[in-house]
Amino acid sequence: MAGKSGLAKLDVGVLSAEQQEKLRQFKIKTRIDNEKYLRSHPEVEVLIGDFLSDLPMENRNANQSNTLLSAFLNVLDSVSSVRGDRELLGRVNLDNPDKMESSACYMQAFMGPLSWATLTTQDENNIDSDDYDTLLLAAKPALLSMPPKRMTFPTRVKGHNMKKMMKMLQEVYGPMSDDQRTQVVKWAKDQITENYFNCSLKPSSDARSSLMERCKPSLKWLNLEALIMMGPYLSRLAPGDVDSSPKEKLCEFFRSARLRSTMSRVTHMNPSLGKKFLRKVQQCIGGQREFAEHVEKFGTLACYYYDAPDLTANLSGKLLSQIANCSNPGVTKLKKRLLKSVMSNSDSTNTLALSELGSSVTLLTPKQLSMIPGTNLKEVLKNLGPNIRWTKAQLHTLVKKQLGNKKCKGVSSGELMVLQSVVEGVPSCILKHVNAQEILRDTEGLKKISKRMRKGQLQAMLQGLREKVEPSELVQKLPGPLLRSISLNNLDKANITSLDQVENKTWSLSQAAFLAKKMHDLKQLQYRRLRSVLQGLTCKMIDKVADSDMKDLAQAVEETPQWISKVQGTALSGLTIEDVSRLGPILCELQPSQLHLMAPDVLNSSLQAMASCHHIPQRHRGALIQLLNQTFGDPSDWSADTMESLGPLLLLDDNAISALPNKPWMKDVLYFLKSSLPHASDALKKKFFDLTITSTTSNGARKKRAANGNSSTDSDSNAVNAEYPTVELIEELGTNNVYWTPEQLNITSMDTFLATVEILGSVSGYDADQLAVLSIKATEMRSVWKGVAKHNNLTAQQLGAAEMVALNRFLCGLSSSEIQQLNMDAFKEAVGSMDGIHCSFEITQQLKSLCVSAFGNPRTWHEAQVSNMGNIIAGLNATELASLDPSVSCYFSKTCIALIPQANFAALSVAQLEALGPDNAAMVTNEQRAALTDKQLAALERTSTGSIESTGSTGSTGSPDPVDPVENTGSGAPSLTVEGISAFLKPLLFLIMGFLLL
Repeated sequence: MAGKSGLAKLDVGVLSAEQQEKLRQFKIKTRIDNEKYLRSHPEVEVLIGDFLSDLPMENRNANQSNTLLSAFLNVLDSVSSVRGDRELLGRVNLDNPDKMESSACYMQAFMGPLSWATLTTQDENNIDSDDYDTLLLAAKPALLSMPPKRMTFPTRVKGHNMKKMMKMLQEVYGPMSDDQRTQVVKWAKDQITENYFNCSLKPSSDARSSLMERCKPSLKWLNLEALIMMGPYLSRLAPGDVDSSPKEKLCEFFRSARLRSTMSRVTHMNPSLGKKFLRKVQQCIGGQREFAEHVEKFGTLACYYYDAPDLTANLSGKLLSQIANCSNPGVTKLKKRLLKSVMSNSDSTNTLALSELGSSVTLLTPKQLSMIPGTNLKEVLKNLGPNIRWTKAQLHTLVKKQLGNKKCKGVSSGELMVLQSVVEGVPSCILKHVNAQEILRDTEGLKKISKRMRKGQLQAMLQGLREKVEPSELVQKLPGPLLRSISLNNLDKANITSLDQVENKTWSLSQAAFLAKKMHDLKQLQYRRLRSVLQGLTCKMIDKVADSDMKDLAQAVEETPQWISKVQGTALSGLTIEDVSRLGPILCELQPSQLHLMAPDVLNSSLQAMASCHHIPQRHRGALIQLLNQTFGDPSDWSADTMESLGPLLLLDDNAISALPNKPWMKDVLYFLKSSLPHASDALKKKFFDLTITSTTSNGARKKRAANGNSSTDSDSNAVNAEYPTVELIEELGTNNVYWTPEQLNITSMDTFLATVEILGSVSGYDADQLAVLSIKATEMRSVWKGVAKHNNLTAQQLGAAEMVALNRFLCGLSSSEIQQLNMDAFKEAVGSMDGIHCSFEITQQLKSLCVSAFGNPRTWHEAQVSNMGNIIAGLNATELASLDPSVSCYFSKTCIALIPQANFAALSVAQLEALGPDNAAMVTNEQRAALTDKQLAALERTSTGSIESTGSTGSTGSPDPVDPVENTGSGAPSLTVEGISAFLKPLLFLIMGFLLL
């Protein structure tokens, strides 16, 4: 009863597809019902406000506290019809959810937050054991939607309740954000040391820590009991915390397999922590026999076991299964070594052996895949997850094995679903002939398979579906990627007349802009129902929102945090670490000069917190890097864990990235940091290139020096860059192969080139000298187009939308006359899916001319069309750019900004520059800035900071520039500023509580 968990039973993975769909529909219905209930019962808001305001404080007597607490517990108990059946609070009847007591759903909408508030503010001595269990169970759903800045913990929890609290927190580990998990770890460490060791880890400036002796640095607080309590939160410890675990207790934890089971829910771990844990665990293993006994217990730590010993085929398979999902750079070599050992077994091609390989099956060569019996391969493909990625050569082999000689003949929906993990290799002509009604009935299967399709394949399937199904039906039935591939032309034909037809779907930016305008014209802008259509709201639409609709818009914005900008703070010298934690996104906007005012320990904590910021103003970055150097020293001397903590700030500066030393651990750490970045800068990509070719040569050099008796330990001073590309290096570098010099590419062996031509051919960004070298070894873009045309007996005018999307950048190889021959209707369908196309300026101008023919004069282009055109916008001349409506500027793709010639860019008006938004403004090059006037530069600075105010400047039309209370924050669409929101944004906690089930 007290130990049971109703929510823990809802493991979606064990449900059938039908049950999962029932659960999804039930959640949607419950969310709507909760909101309706709360809106129609305003007394609930009063109840919550009264309760929170009346929570007992220290100056209240025990009788007052107990009376209020008792009253609340009585209400909480009434939620469950049977006091003993507490898990009813979190249980859903999947077979018939409508029979679930509706009052329990409504009560849960606000009982969760109240229960957590009670746990964090009440003296636990006033709560008996059963009531404590009830409060924990009721509070758990609230934690799933509680923002970090509002997550507070009890000041002190005794040992027996501490274990209960940590057990509940472990159950909500998965949905928590990294910031929330870090908060839990900090609180748990404090509670463990204070409860079990009677000392404090809190800084001396903390008033509460002054009442307790400071813990000694040598304290071994991470004992077996603490390891069990921390559970998956061990992945958020600092590397130094591992030293606080007694060896014998950590070894007991490892040998009992608790470490692996504990880490089973951990998706990633800081490299320095993972390596530190691994070194400690390796000390628990005495020899080869003991290693064989415990090889399956490494779990996530195996990702960093680069120097694993040579193993038998059986042991290799066991270790390989644990690193199948690891993606850190150094693990690929280990995977290949283990795979080679596994495949040496004569039974390696049977179904069981292949299934044990997991995602590592992608390391098999096309030749090895071709030798696997078709039935065995079919079973393996069925069980692979959605994130598997194959090379084109592997896909060709696998699809041929499964389809035989069907080529462009039709396949059934069932046959296609079997090919889900290799659908990228299915010929587009097959997808055109899939039975429309059959495939549309399998909604879940179509959703899964479309996620893996290439853009050309999506267009091919859409082409076939459009011939048999009306656009209105497609809009209602198509999932995710297929829905987002519907052209604006066909979206216009879908006869959308109601918000019901577009809500609860994920639309592309251009589609959202189209639909937002349509809903605006239909007067159906119910903001909280718009969801992904919100990104299509223009500045003008937001500016004209009626006062009566402001609350709905504010609530919609609050539920979508990326729309909210930040304001700067003042009076920072007196802030404490706790104060800073409450600043939230405001901290990201503080000037370095303001940060300087903070106390040293507060400054350290603030800089570490700022490493999680999604956006830091461009103008602050230079001074911020200087402040980092002053506070933490030269980054060249930083340890791995310091780099993990502060690295995101350092990565804001290209010069700082380039200056980073080539230390052995640097590549793993940078790769870990890169996963949290919206995009990697060229400087970071170049650093990866340098680290990759240096580490490879450095390792070889060290081995050679060791053989010659040279025991130098300086890992950097003797590192020499690889002199030429090898197969291993090219495979690891991927798109970063663009940084090889022409001289290095020129000495690439023909065998290496033939083995890696697919990788080298997928790289974009080669300069003229590199292309000149590669043209000797392979086919240039023009020849690729000729080869494709010859192979498929195609002419330019025969290209359909699917073929255009599939060719994408190879369209750059078409001549001017061939571009003019492209089918206009097919081009209009395809252009929205060719956002990544990057041609020479001359070819881009030709494609722009095609857009003018298709969509009319640029001065008439609307937001959705501009978003659809992507990089082709860079082909507009100065007059055409200046004629664009300012409202479309924030819909320029970020990648197209730098492609606009500086003379043309200078033609943009002040109004157009102000409307760019901060993300696009950040992409403006120094050369483009140099061509701007002072007024234009000021406008660019205003949009960079989101501080657009009435300046009296004039735009291209000579009239005062409009003032839009928006800025672009990530998707290219506008968002409200805090100044605009603060006028109407009110506390909406009681409404947010209604969303606990999702």
